[in-house]
Amino acid sequence: MNSLRIGIGHDTHRLKPGGPLWLGGVEIDYDQSLDGHSDADVLLHAVTDALLGAAALGDIGELFPNTDPANRNRNSAEMLSIAAAQVDEAGFQIVNLDCIIFAQAPKLSIYKRPMAIRMAQVLHVSPDQIGIKAKTGEGVGLVGEGKIMQAQCVALLHKTMASKP
Repeated sequence: MNSLRIGIGHDTHRLKPGGPLWLGGVEIDYDQSLDGHSDADVLLHAVTDALLGAAALGDIGELFPNTDPANRNRNSAEMLSIAAAQVDEAGFQIVNLDCIIFAQAPKLSIYKRPMAIRMAQVLHVSPDQIGIKAKTGEGVGLVGEGKIMQAQCVALLHKTMASKP
């Protein structure tokens, strides 16, 4: 069995009036926010799914169902931390994450490093193991019209040991 595993995560949330906007565990001053059952951090949800997928541990909806009232307005960094602990328990270590945020606005370049630092804190890795890119919709589709934000993440894990008891 190969010791490297790849997972991909994707998430989409509608935008709604009123801020703040949470992306990558960072509060962004913006006049819109993401609509969802939890705090709707689209980037952290994609990362959570990528990690769970690479370790063959299901997905964010199985771990944190939106039918459970305990997950209402839940902090996505907390959900990522719980998922990462399960990945660790399964004997995997994060090699790197490569992430893309699809958003027409706001401009996110000044937030990419703070997002990488925050995610690294949650995941107990170096910020240099996390790549974050931001792309606009070029005025096309629901992203380009500013109606939704999307995020994708590819995670590379290394199997370091057998699952912990």
